[in-house]
Amino acid sequence: MHLMYRNSSRVPLLTSILALGIGLVAGTHADAQQLKLCESVSSSANSAAAPVSVEPARKPEIPAHRFWDRTNVLLFSGVSVFRGLDYASTRNMQARGREEILLPDDVVNNSAGFAGLEAAGSATSVGLSYWMHRTDHHKLERWVSIAHISVTAVGVARNYALKSKHPPLGVRSFNSNQRLSLDVY
Repeated sequence: MHLMYRNSSRVPLLTSILALGIGLVAGTHADAQQLKLCESVSSSANSAAAPVSVEPARKPEIPAHRFWDRTNVLLFSGVSVFRGLDYASTRNMQARGREEILLPDDVVNNSAGFAGLEAAGSATSVGLSYWMHRTDHHKLERWVSIAHISVTAVGVARNYALKSKHPPLGVRSFNSNQRLSLDVY
């Protein structure tokens, strides 16, 4: 090991080059922690060795915004639209002979009660976002609505994708000896 460091005058130079290389590599990575270098100028006449202190950079703060800004208005509108689509898709699913599995029949079969439940879901989403906004969790404030829209969209797509349990109106069942006939009312 001592053969590697025969010329001890090169060690500080190699160490400086290595430190510079590591600093450049760490500076190019987006995920690397940024360091703020502060040079403190000494009042002494010796300018050869100015001390350098390294302080970790502070996280960039998300700027505060109004609660009813454009982004939130669009997100809350999206939540309301998808809750309306959920209402329509559930009604459509029931008309095709399927049953709602998440809610009791007393709620889903009552048109006003079910519409009120959908409105309450939208209001709850806005309330949770407001709570996150007041506690300075601005990213979570947005993600509450994004998650609500996503989950509701999956439910709507599932409701429309379910096969009907009964044949469509106007089509009679037939066996192999009969021809398909349409009933016109």
